[in-house]
This record gives sequence, C-alpha cells and structure tokens, in this order.
Amino acid sequence: MKPAAPPEPTVRWRPHPLDLVAVVLAVAGAGCALSGLLPRAETTTTLHRILPLLLFLGTVIVLAELTAVAGVFDVLASRLAIAARGRWAALFLLCGGLATLTTLVLNLDTTAVLLTPVLLALARALRVPAAPLAVTTVWLANTASLLLPVSNLTNLLAADRVGLTPLAYAERMALPQVAAVTVTMALLWYAWWRRERPAGGRFVPPARHVPADPVLHRIALAGCLLFVAGILAGVEIGLASTVALALVLIGFIVRSPATLRPGLVPLRLLLFVTGLFLVVQTLGQHGLDDLVRDLLGVEGGAGGAIRAGGTGALLANAVNNLPAYLAGESVLPTGDVTRLLALLIGTNVGPLAAPWASLATLLWFERCRAAGVAVPLTRFVLTSALLAVVGTLAAVGALLLVG
Repeated sequence: MKPAAPPEPTVRWRPHPLDLVAVVLAVAGAGCALSGLLPRAETTTTLHRILPLLLFLGTVIVLAELTAVAGVFDVLASRLAIAARGRWAALFLLCGGLATLTTLVLNLDTTAVLLTPVLLALARALRVPAAPLAVTTVWLANTASLLLPVSNLTNLLAADRVGLTPLAYAERMALPQVAAVTVTMALLWYAWWRRERPAGGRFVPPARHVPADPVLHRIALAGCLLFVAGILAGVEIGLASTVALALVLIGFIVRSPATLRPGLVPLRLLLFVTGLFLVVQTLGQHGLDDLVRDLLGVEGGAGGAIRAGGTGALLANAVNNLPAYLAGESVLPTGDVTRLLALLIGTNVGPLAAPWASLATLLWFERCRAAGVAVPLTRFVLTSALLAVVGTLAAVGALLLVG
C-alpha cells in the first residue's frame, strides 16, 4: 500500500498593492459623494462625464490583452528583431517605433502592461541587456501619448473640454508629439542604448515567431486595425473599441473559449479612475483649486503656456498625472485652449521622474519586477527627470509654433 501523497500546499491569495490603492480610492470617492462633501450636482456631472471613458478603458484593455494572447505583439517584436539584421542601432529605431505606435493607437497602459514583457523576453532571446528595452517602453508610453485622444485618458478629457474631434485634436498635437518623441529617442540612445550596446554593435537575430493559432492571430490583428480605422473615421471611441472587441471576442469564443475569463476585465483600473475623479473633484471644492490656480497664474502667451506645462509636470510627479490634469483643468477657462493643452503636455510628458507619477509607470515597474529585471534606479530617475524637463519644454514650444 502506497503512503498517501502529501497535501498540496494552499496558495493564499494576496491583493496587489495597486488593488488596495484602487479600492481605497473607490471607497473614498463613494464616501465623498454619499457624505455630501462633493455636492450631488457635482457628483452627477462627474459620473456622467466618466462613464464613456470607463467604457472605452474597459473595452480597449481587454482588446489589448486578447491581442497579446493571440501573439500579435510577439510576432511584431520578432519581426522587428529580424528586420534589424543584427544591427543594434536599427533595433533601437524599430523598438522605439513599435512602442510609439502601440501607445498612439492602443494607449499608454497597453504599452506598459503588454509590450514591456514582450521586449524583455526579446532581450533575453537576443542575450542583450534588458534595461534599454525596458526604459524604451516606459518612456514612450508616457511621451508618445499626445497625438490621439485614445492614447491617454487625459487626452480624452482635454479633447472633450475644448470640443475637438479626434482628427482636429491630432492636427493640433502632431508637432508637439513629434517634438516629444524626438527628444525621447535622442535621450534613449545616448543615455541607455549606446551605453549598453553589444560588442561591435551587433546581435544574433532570433528565429521567426509563429503564433500558436494563426487564425486567431489574424482575427486579433483585424480587430486592432478596425479599431484604428474607426478612430480615424471619427467614430466615437467607446463605440470603436467595443465593435473591435466584439470581433475579437467572437474569434476567441470559437477558437479559444477557455481564454475568456472575468479577470480580463480591468476592474482595478476602473475603480482607480472612478475613485480618483470623485476624490479630486472633492479636493477641488475644499482648497485644491485655489492652490493650483496660484501655480498656474493668469499670464497668457508663451510664458503662460510654459508655466502651465511646468505646473502639470510638477504636480504629476508630486501626486499622479491624472489628478494633476483634473486639478489644472478645473481652474483654467474653457476658452484658454493653448494653456489647457500645455497643461496636458506637462501631465503626459512630465510624469517620469517619480515611480508613482503615472499609472503606466507604476505598471511598468511591476512588470519589470515580475520579470526579474532591475533597471539602475539612480540613472533611471536622473535621466527621466531630464527627459521630463526637456521633453515638456520642447513639446510646449512646438505647441506655441502651431498656434
């Protein structure tokens, strides 16, 4: 008679710190609304404003997760490495281009959450230092998030505030986006990629990645392209992401139903955003608006725009870019489009010097830690602070040139 097998060790579920932050914010926001600290009219207005944003965030994150499961990002990364033909400088340009494109069309959190592990795995496969590829994703997740309303939640808020369609918004922010990405790529090369390049600036290209289910891969790719086409055609963003997700969901229901699980829904992010909106609105009613108004000043022209951008970057690194934008937006006149967009630039390009400055940066740190990649912290903070300053100034300057 064989002895009984020892019982399986019980794995106890422990909440992630970000889960706790999201729940605390949601509870605090609900408390502000129910207690009357945030007047009922303000609560209703806030919830009415964020419901379309929550629909978009929920659907686009699930779309991105399923796209990653279908191997779209892995295929792209391996194709880029092969296209570089073993040249380190070419790999730098291609990885930077992929991070920029992912941020533009699928938003910065997708780049931080899904593209980071892909590039880290690529670094292991190529046997090259992981830090340059890791920093590429987090920097461009933030600085490449200016061009389209879908690229960043703050962009959605700004486009709605100033009444710009996606194409009109993109036209206004195209030159600032080019300026921000140019500064980012230059600093990435000199501070990270050039310092870490392999001997002779060469690496051994990887084998071509083949997705496990080519049909599902094509369906997911078609869903992403449909989403982008909808945005460019002026379709409401929540509708565009929902239709694209529906297509991909049908593919997974037929080809891989076991993949679909409740955990795909970004509940943490939705709670975080909802609670944050309500808490910031409440703080604005009790003194925060006055403080931010003093920081922004009343000066117009180039000086006022630079001050708005600097205020956005400073507040983002002090707290987080979303409440920083919300606080600034609440005190700027609706017609002051230039200063509002300068504030937006500061809160998008600037939140790099502190790990908590944006949700994307927090998620990036989590992914690096999970992959066992330690990015040199001192160099990261110093170079990120330099990028925050120079990138914000360059993008605000480009905004002023656009007029």
